Amino acid sequence: MAWMGIDVGTGGTRALLVDAKGKLLASFTAPHEEIRMEKPFWAEQRPEDWWEAAQKAIRGVLAEANLDGSEVKGVGFSGQMHGLVLLDKTNRVIRPSLIWCDQRSQPQVDRINRKVGEKRILEWIANPVLTGFTLPKLLWVREHEPANYEKARKLLLPKDYVRFMLTGELAMDVADASGTALFDVVHRRWSKELCEELEIDTGLLPPSMECIDPAGKVSKSAAALTGLKEGTPVVAGAGDQAASAVGNGTVVPGAVSCTIGTSGVVFAHMDRVAYDPQGRVHTFCHAVPGKWHVMGVTQGAGLSLQWFRNQLAPGADYDSLTAEASLAAAGSQGLIWLPYLMGERTPHLDAGARGGWIGLTARHTRADLVRSVLEGVTFSLQDCLEIVESLGVDAHVVTASGGGARSAFWRQMLADAFEKKINVLATQEGSAYGAALLSLVGTGEFDSVEAVCREAITVESAMVPRPHESHLYRGLFEVYRAIYPALRPIFRLQNNLT
Repeated sequence: MAWMGIDVGTGGTRALLVDAKGKLLASFTAPHEEIRMEKPFWAEQRPEDWWEAAQKAIRGVLAEANLDGSEVKGVGFSGQMHGLVLLDKTNRVIRPSLIWCDQRSQPQVDRINRKVGEKRILEWIANPVLTGFTLPKLLWVREHEPANYEKARKLLLPKDYVRFMLTGELAMDVADASGTALFDVVHRRWSKELCEELEIDTGLLPPSMECIDPAGKVSKSAAALTGLKEGTPVVAGAGDQAASAVGNGTVVPGAVSCTIGTSGVVFAHMDRVAYDPQGRVHTFCHAVPGKWHVMGVTQGAGLSLQWFRNQLAPGADYDSLTAEASLAAAGSQGLIWLPYLMGERTPHLDAGARGGWIGLTARHTRADLVRSVLEGVTFSLQDCLEIVESLGVDAHVVTASGGGARSAFWRQMLADAFEKKINVLATQEGSAYGAALLSLVGTGEFDSVEAVCREAITVESAMVPRPHESHLYRGLFEVYRAIYPALRPIFRLQNNLT
């Protein structure tokens, strides 16, 4: 017997299988098309491509594990958050999805804040409205593509669309719904108040449910396309960050994780709701029923290294780039990278922030450039961690996950900069693994998320801070933090020109 987790990521869809104890059996990833960026700060993907990739990933992992679809007893989902998927009355996709890193909707955010008021927004949804969230994307479509808006009958998030294609059922879990800016996080329900204020038909919103709740069964048509058995139970799952937290065991008080994917996230479990009055971090419903989490987000984490590779080191792989970075001295000879390639969330809430190097000299080598990219992303994550700790989270140890955390070099950098022990887990599959663990709970194999995490998750090794490097990074971090306030007026001038 096996249980499946499916993660609809930005770069691809990953499917994996675990046994009844949560042990990883096999995994397979099918890539997505490149993000479409027709203008600066725009980012779109085709939902149909996600479904095509999911079919390949499901068939691929079944073949990898040499299992028949009838041996899969449950399926859980995870996926990139915030992306706007609009379906018409026949449940067909109306337009490409504006995904999480699309930043075009700042005018809509400004109008929401003026009309509703930032204080009332925090009272209703426990978070500020940001360009990355789903609501301003929806309003952008309403203002710029009224014909498409009029056709819309249902709003979904990326993984919910793929789950709909698998089951024929429309639904959204509370963790992912928290990132729409339409969800009352405290009371775990859609915010009727905000919808009324902004004249949004609540009929657009699918039923919300806890992350371990049943959300349908594999349909006959989907079974034929994927190799899964018709009638296989499918649980709601969670947005990628909450699912990744389950996969990391970040499901008890004091647990903190740092995930480095395309974006980067510092995530902490919370038994009770608490939110930053400045809105610099997000407070969302957790995948653990009745619990919450707080997280800080940097938009351009792994994206920064991907951009460097694509533009300045074509043909290089990530391992060779981090090996090259290790040849440079800590601190990159004073060179600092700002990772704001798609604006920034934590702590600046600035969709118009821009990336770049500060302090470049003729002495710098390409190794310095690569290392400074890793250090700049690390400093951005440190910004997130400090705010999370200011909310009362006691973070002595941080669990690292995501593609970037597979690099021992980068994990050591995190330990040095954070000045904390960085744990590495035996299974580092993150959100797809968390989705599989949620399916174990949702199908009754375990009675709680905490119980499956106790059984399945073990620490393999740890990195500890080195005093010399920590001292150096402490000083460099202060320089890093001074750069954005100095450049913010210049960013605004630049954005007025594009």
